[in-house]
Amino acid sequence: MAERRVVITGIGALTPLGKTAPDFWNGLISGKSGVRPITHFDTSDLPTKFAGQIENYDSNDYFDRKEARRLDPVTQYGLITADEAIKDSKVDLDAIDKDRVAVIVGTGIGGMITYYEQSVELHEKGSRGVNPFFIPMLIPDIAAGQISIKYGFRGANYCAVSACATGSHNIGLAYDTIKYGHSDMALCGGTESPVWRIGVAGFSSMRALSRRNEEPERASRPFDKDRDGFVLGEGATIFFMESLDSALSRGARIYGEIVGYGFSADAYHITAPDPDGNGVILAINNALKMAGLKPENIDHINMHGTSTPLGDIAETNSIKKVFGDHAYKMNLNSTKSMTGHMLGAAGAAESLAALLAIYHSIIPPTINQDNPDPECDLNYTPNTPVERDITYAMNNAFGFGGHNTTLIFKKFIK
Repeated sequence: MAERRVVITGIGALTPLGKTAPDFWNGLISGKSGVRPITHFDTSDLPTKFAGQIENYDSNDYFDRKEARRLDPVTQYGLITADEAIKDSKVDLDAIDKDRVAVIVGTGIGGMITYYEQSVELHEKGSRGVNPFFIPMLIPDIAAGQISIKYGFRGANYCAVSACATGSHNIGLAYDTIKYGHSDMALCGGTESPVWRIGVAGFSSMRALSRRNEEPERASRPFDKDRDGFVLGEGATIFFMESLDSALSRGARIYGEIVGYGFSADAYHITAPDPDGNGVILAINNALKMAGLKPENIDHINMHGTSTPLGDIAETNSIKKVFGDHAYKMNLNSTKSMTGHMLGAAGAAESLAALLAIYHSIIPPTINQDNPDPECDLNYTPNTPVERDITYAMNNAFGFGGHNTTLIFKKFIK
């Protein structure tokens, strides 16, 4: 079978900026921060007391009580956003071959809240206190499994787990399954629910989190000289993707096209970035090669940009090495400045931001750019959105363990 073009026709998002994809986009272009003091557990003994949380989330708004008790929030978020993406695509589920629909949705950590709560139950009550649904609530592939069960999708069903590169990896793998004819349609992306005491405590013990407790909405400040660590976030983003022929045959609205990806490893350190950027450079070059593009074809990059002292400099330097003088002609940004770092969902959410930037010809800002770091001297679209016609946009996502992903999206031109 000849290689097929792959387009995105449905989107779903549940983020600290809102409970739908339009909420997410409107929050981004307004420069809104979704970072706030943590309210759903006691933070008195934690050095960081804020995060990017899903505001006013109530599982009863989406699931009956019995069902919700059997689903960790990480799976709930995935199901909610998958439903939004399917509805947004306006696909007729009764008119498609469900054997040809893939579900490739991952999480960087999995059911952290379930793991914590059931560990407490085991300690306090013994083995009989452990929920019989503990394992299926916990495992990283269960969001993909639950989505396929709900809709009867029998195509490829699995997940990649690569820490904060997870969402992007799953989009790239879904692209492959459609491009090479294994599936006609796919739900793909990432979901994460790490804002819990054990999650905040774990990242705090690494001294990875910002401690700007007095002004949390200003804590995530990628590329700013005063950055002091990343901000934990949560949520999910799902794409409904399909072959171009499928989309055209049903008259679907097309947000954009995915044209290439690059995967690589730093092979350097479990948490620190390679200061020479070898893995990142390889991922970007692999994506450009797959897409048949030159560096100067890229108009916009949604960067990984976590607001960590080392990471932002390393990514900036990698972009300079690949793009040369063109690095200064692009509009870059980090939407983590508004959402915090959604870990396994980050690459998917930020790919959506890049896709919608193409679709709407608006680049969301990097907020909290008040005191530029001399070592981060590119155009990060500081504080104010910019209107710009975009043909090609790129997303970078990197994860603990040295995992790197780069995705390239294109404005749809029939």
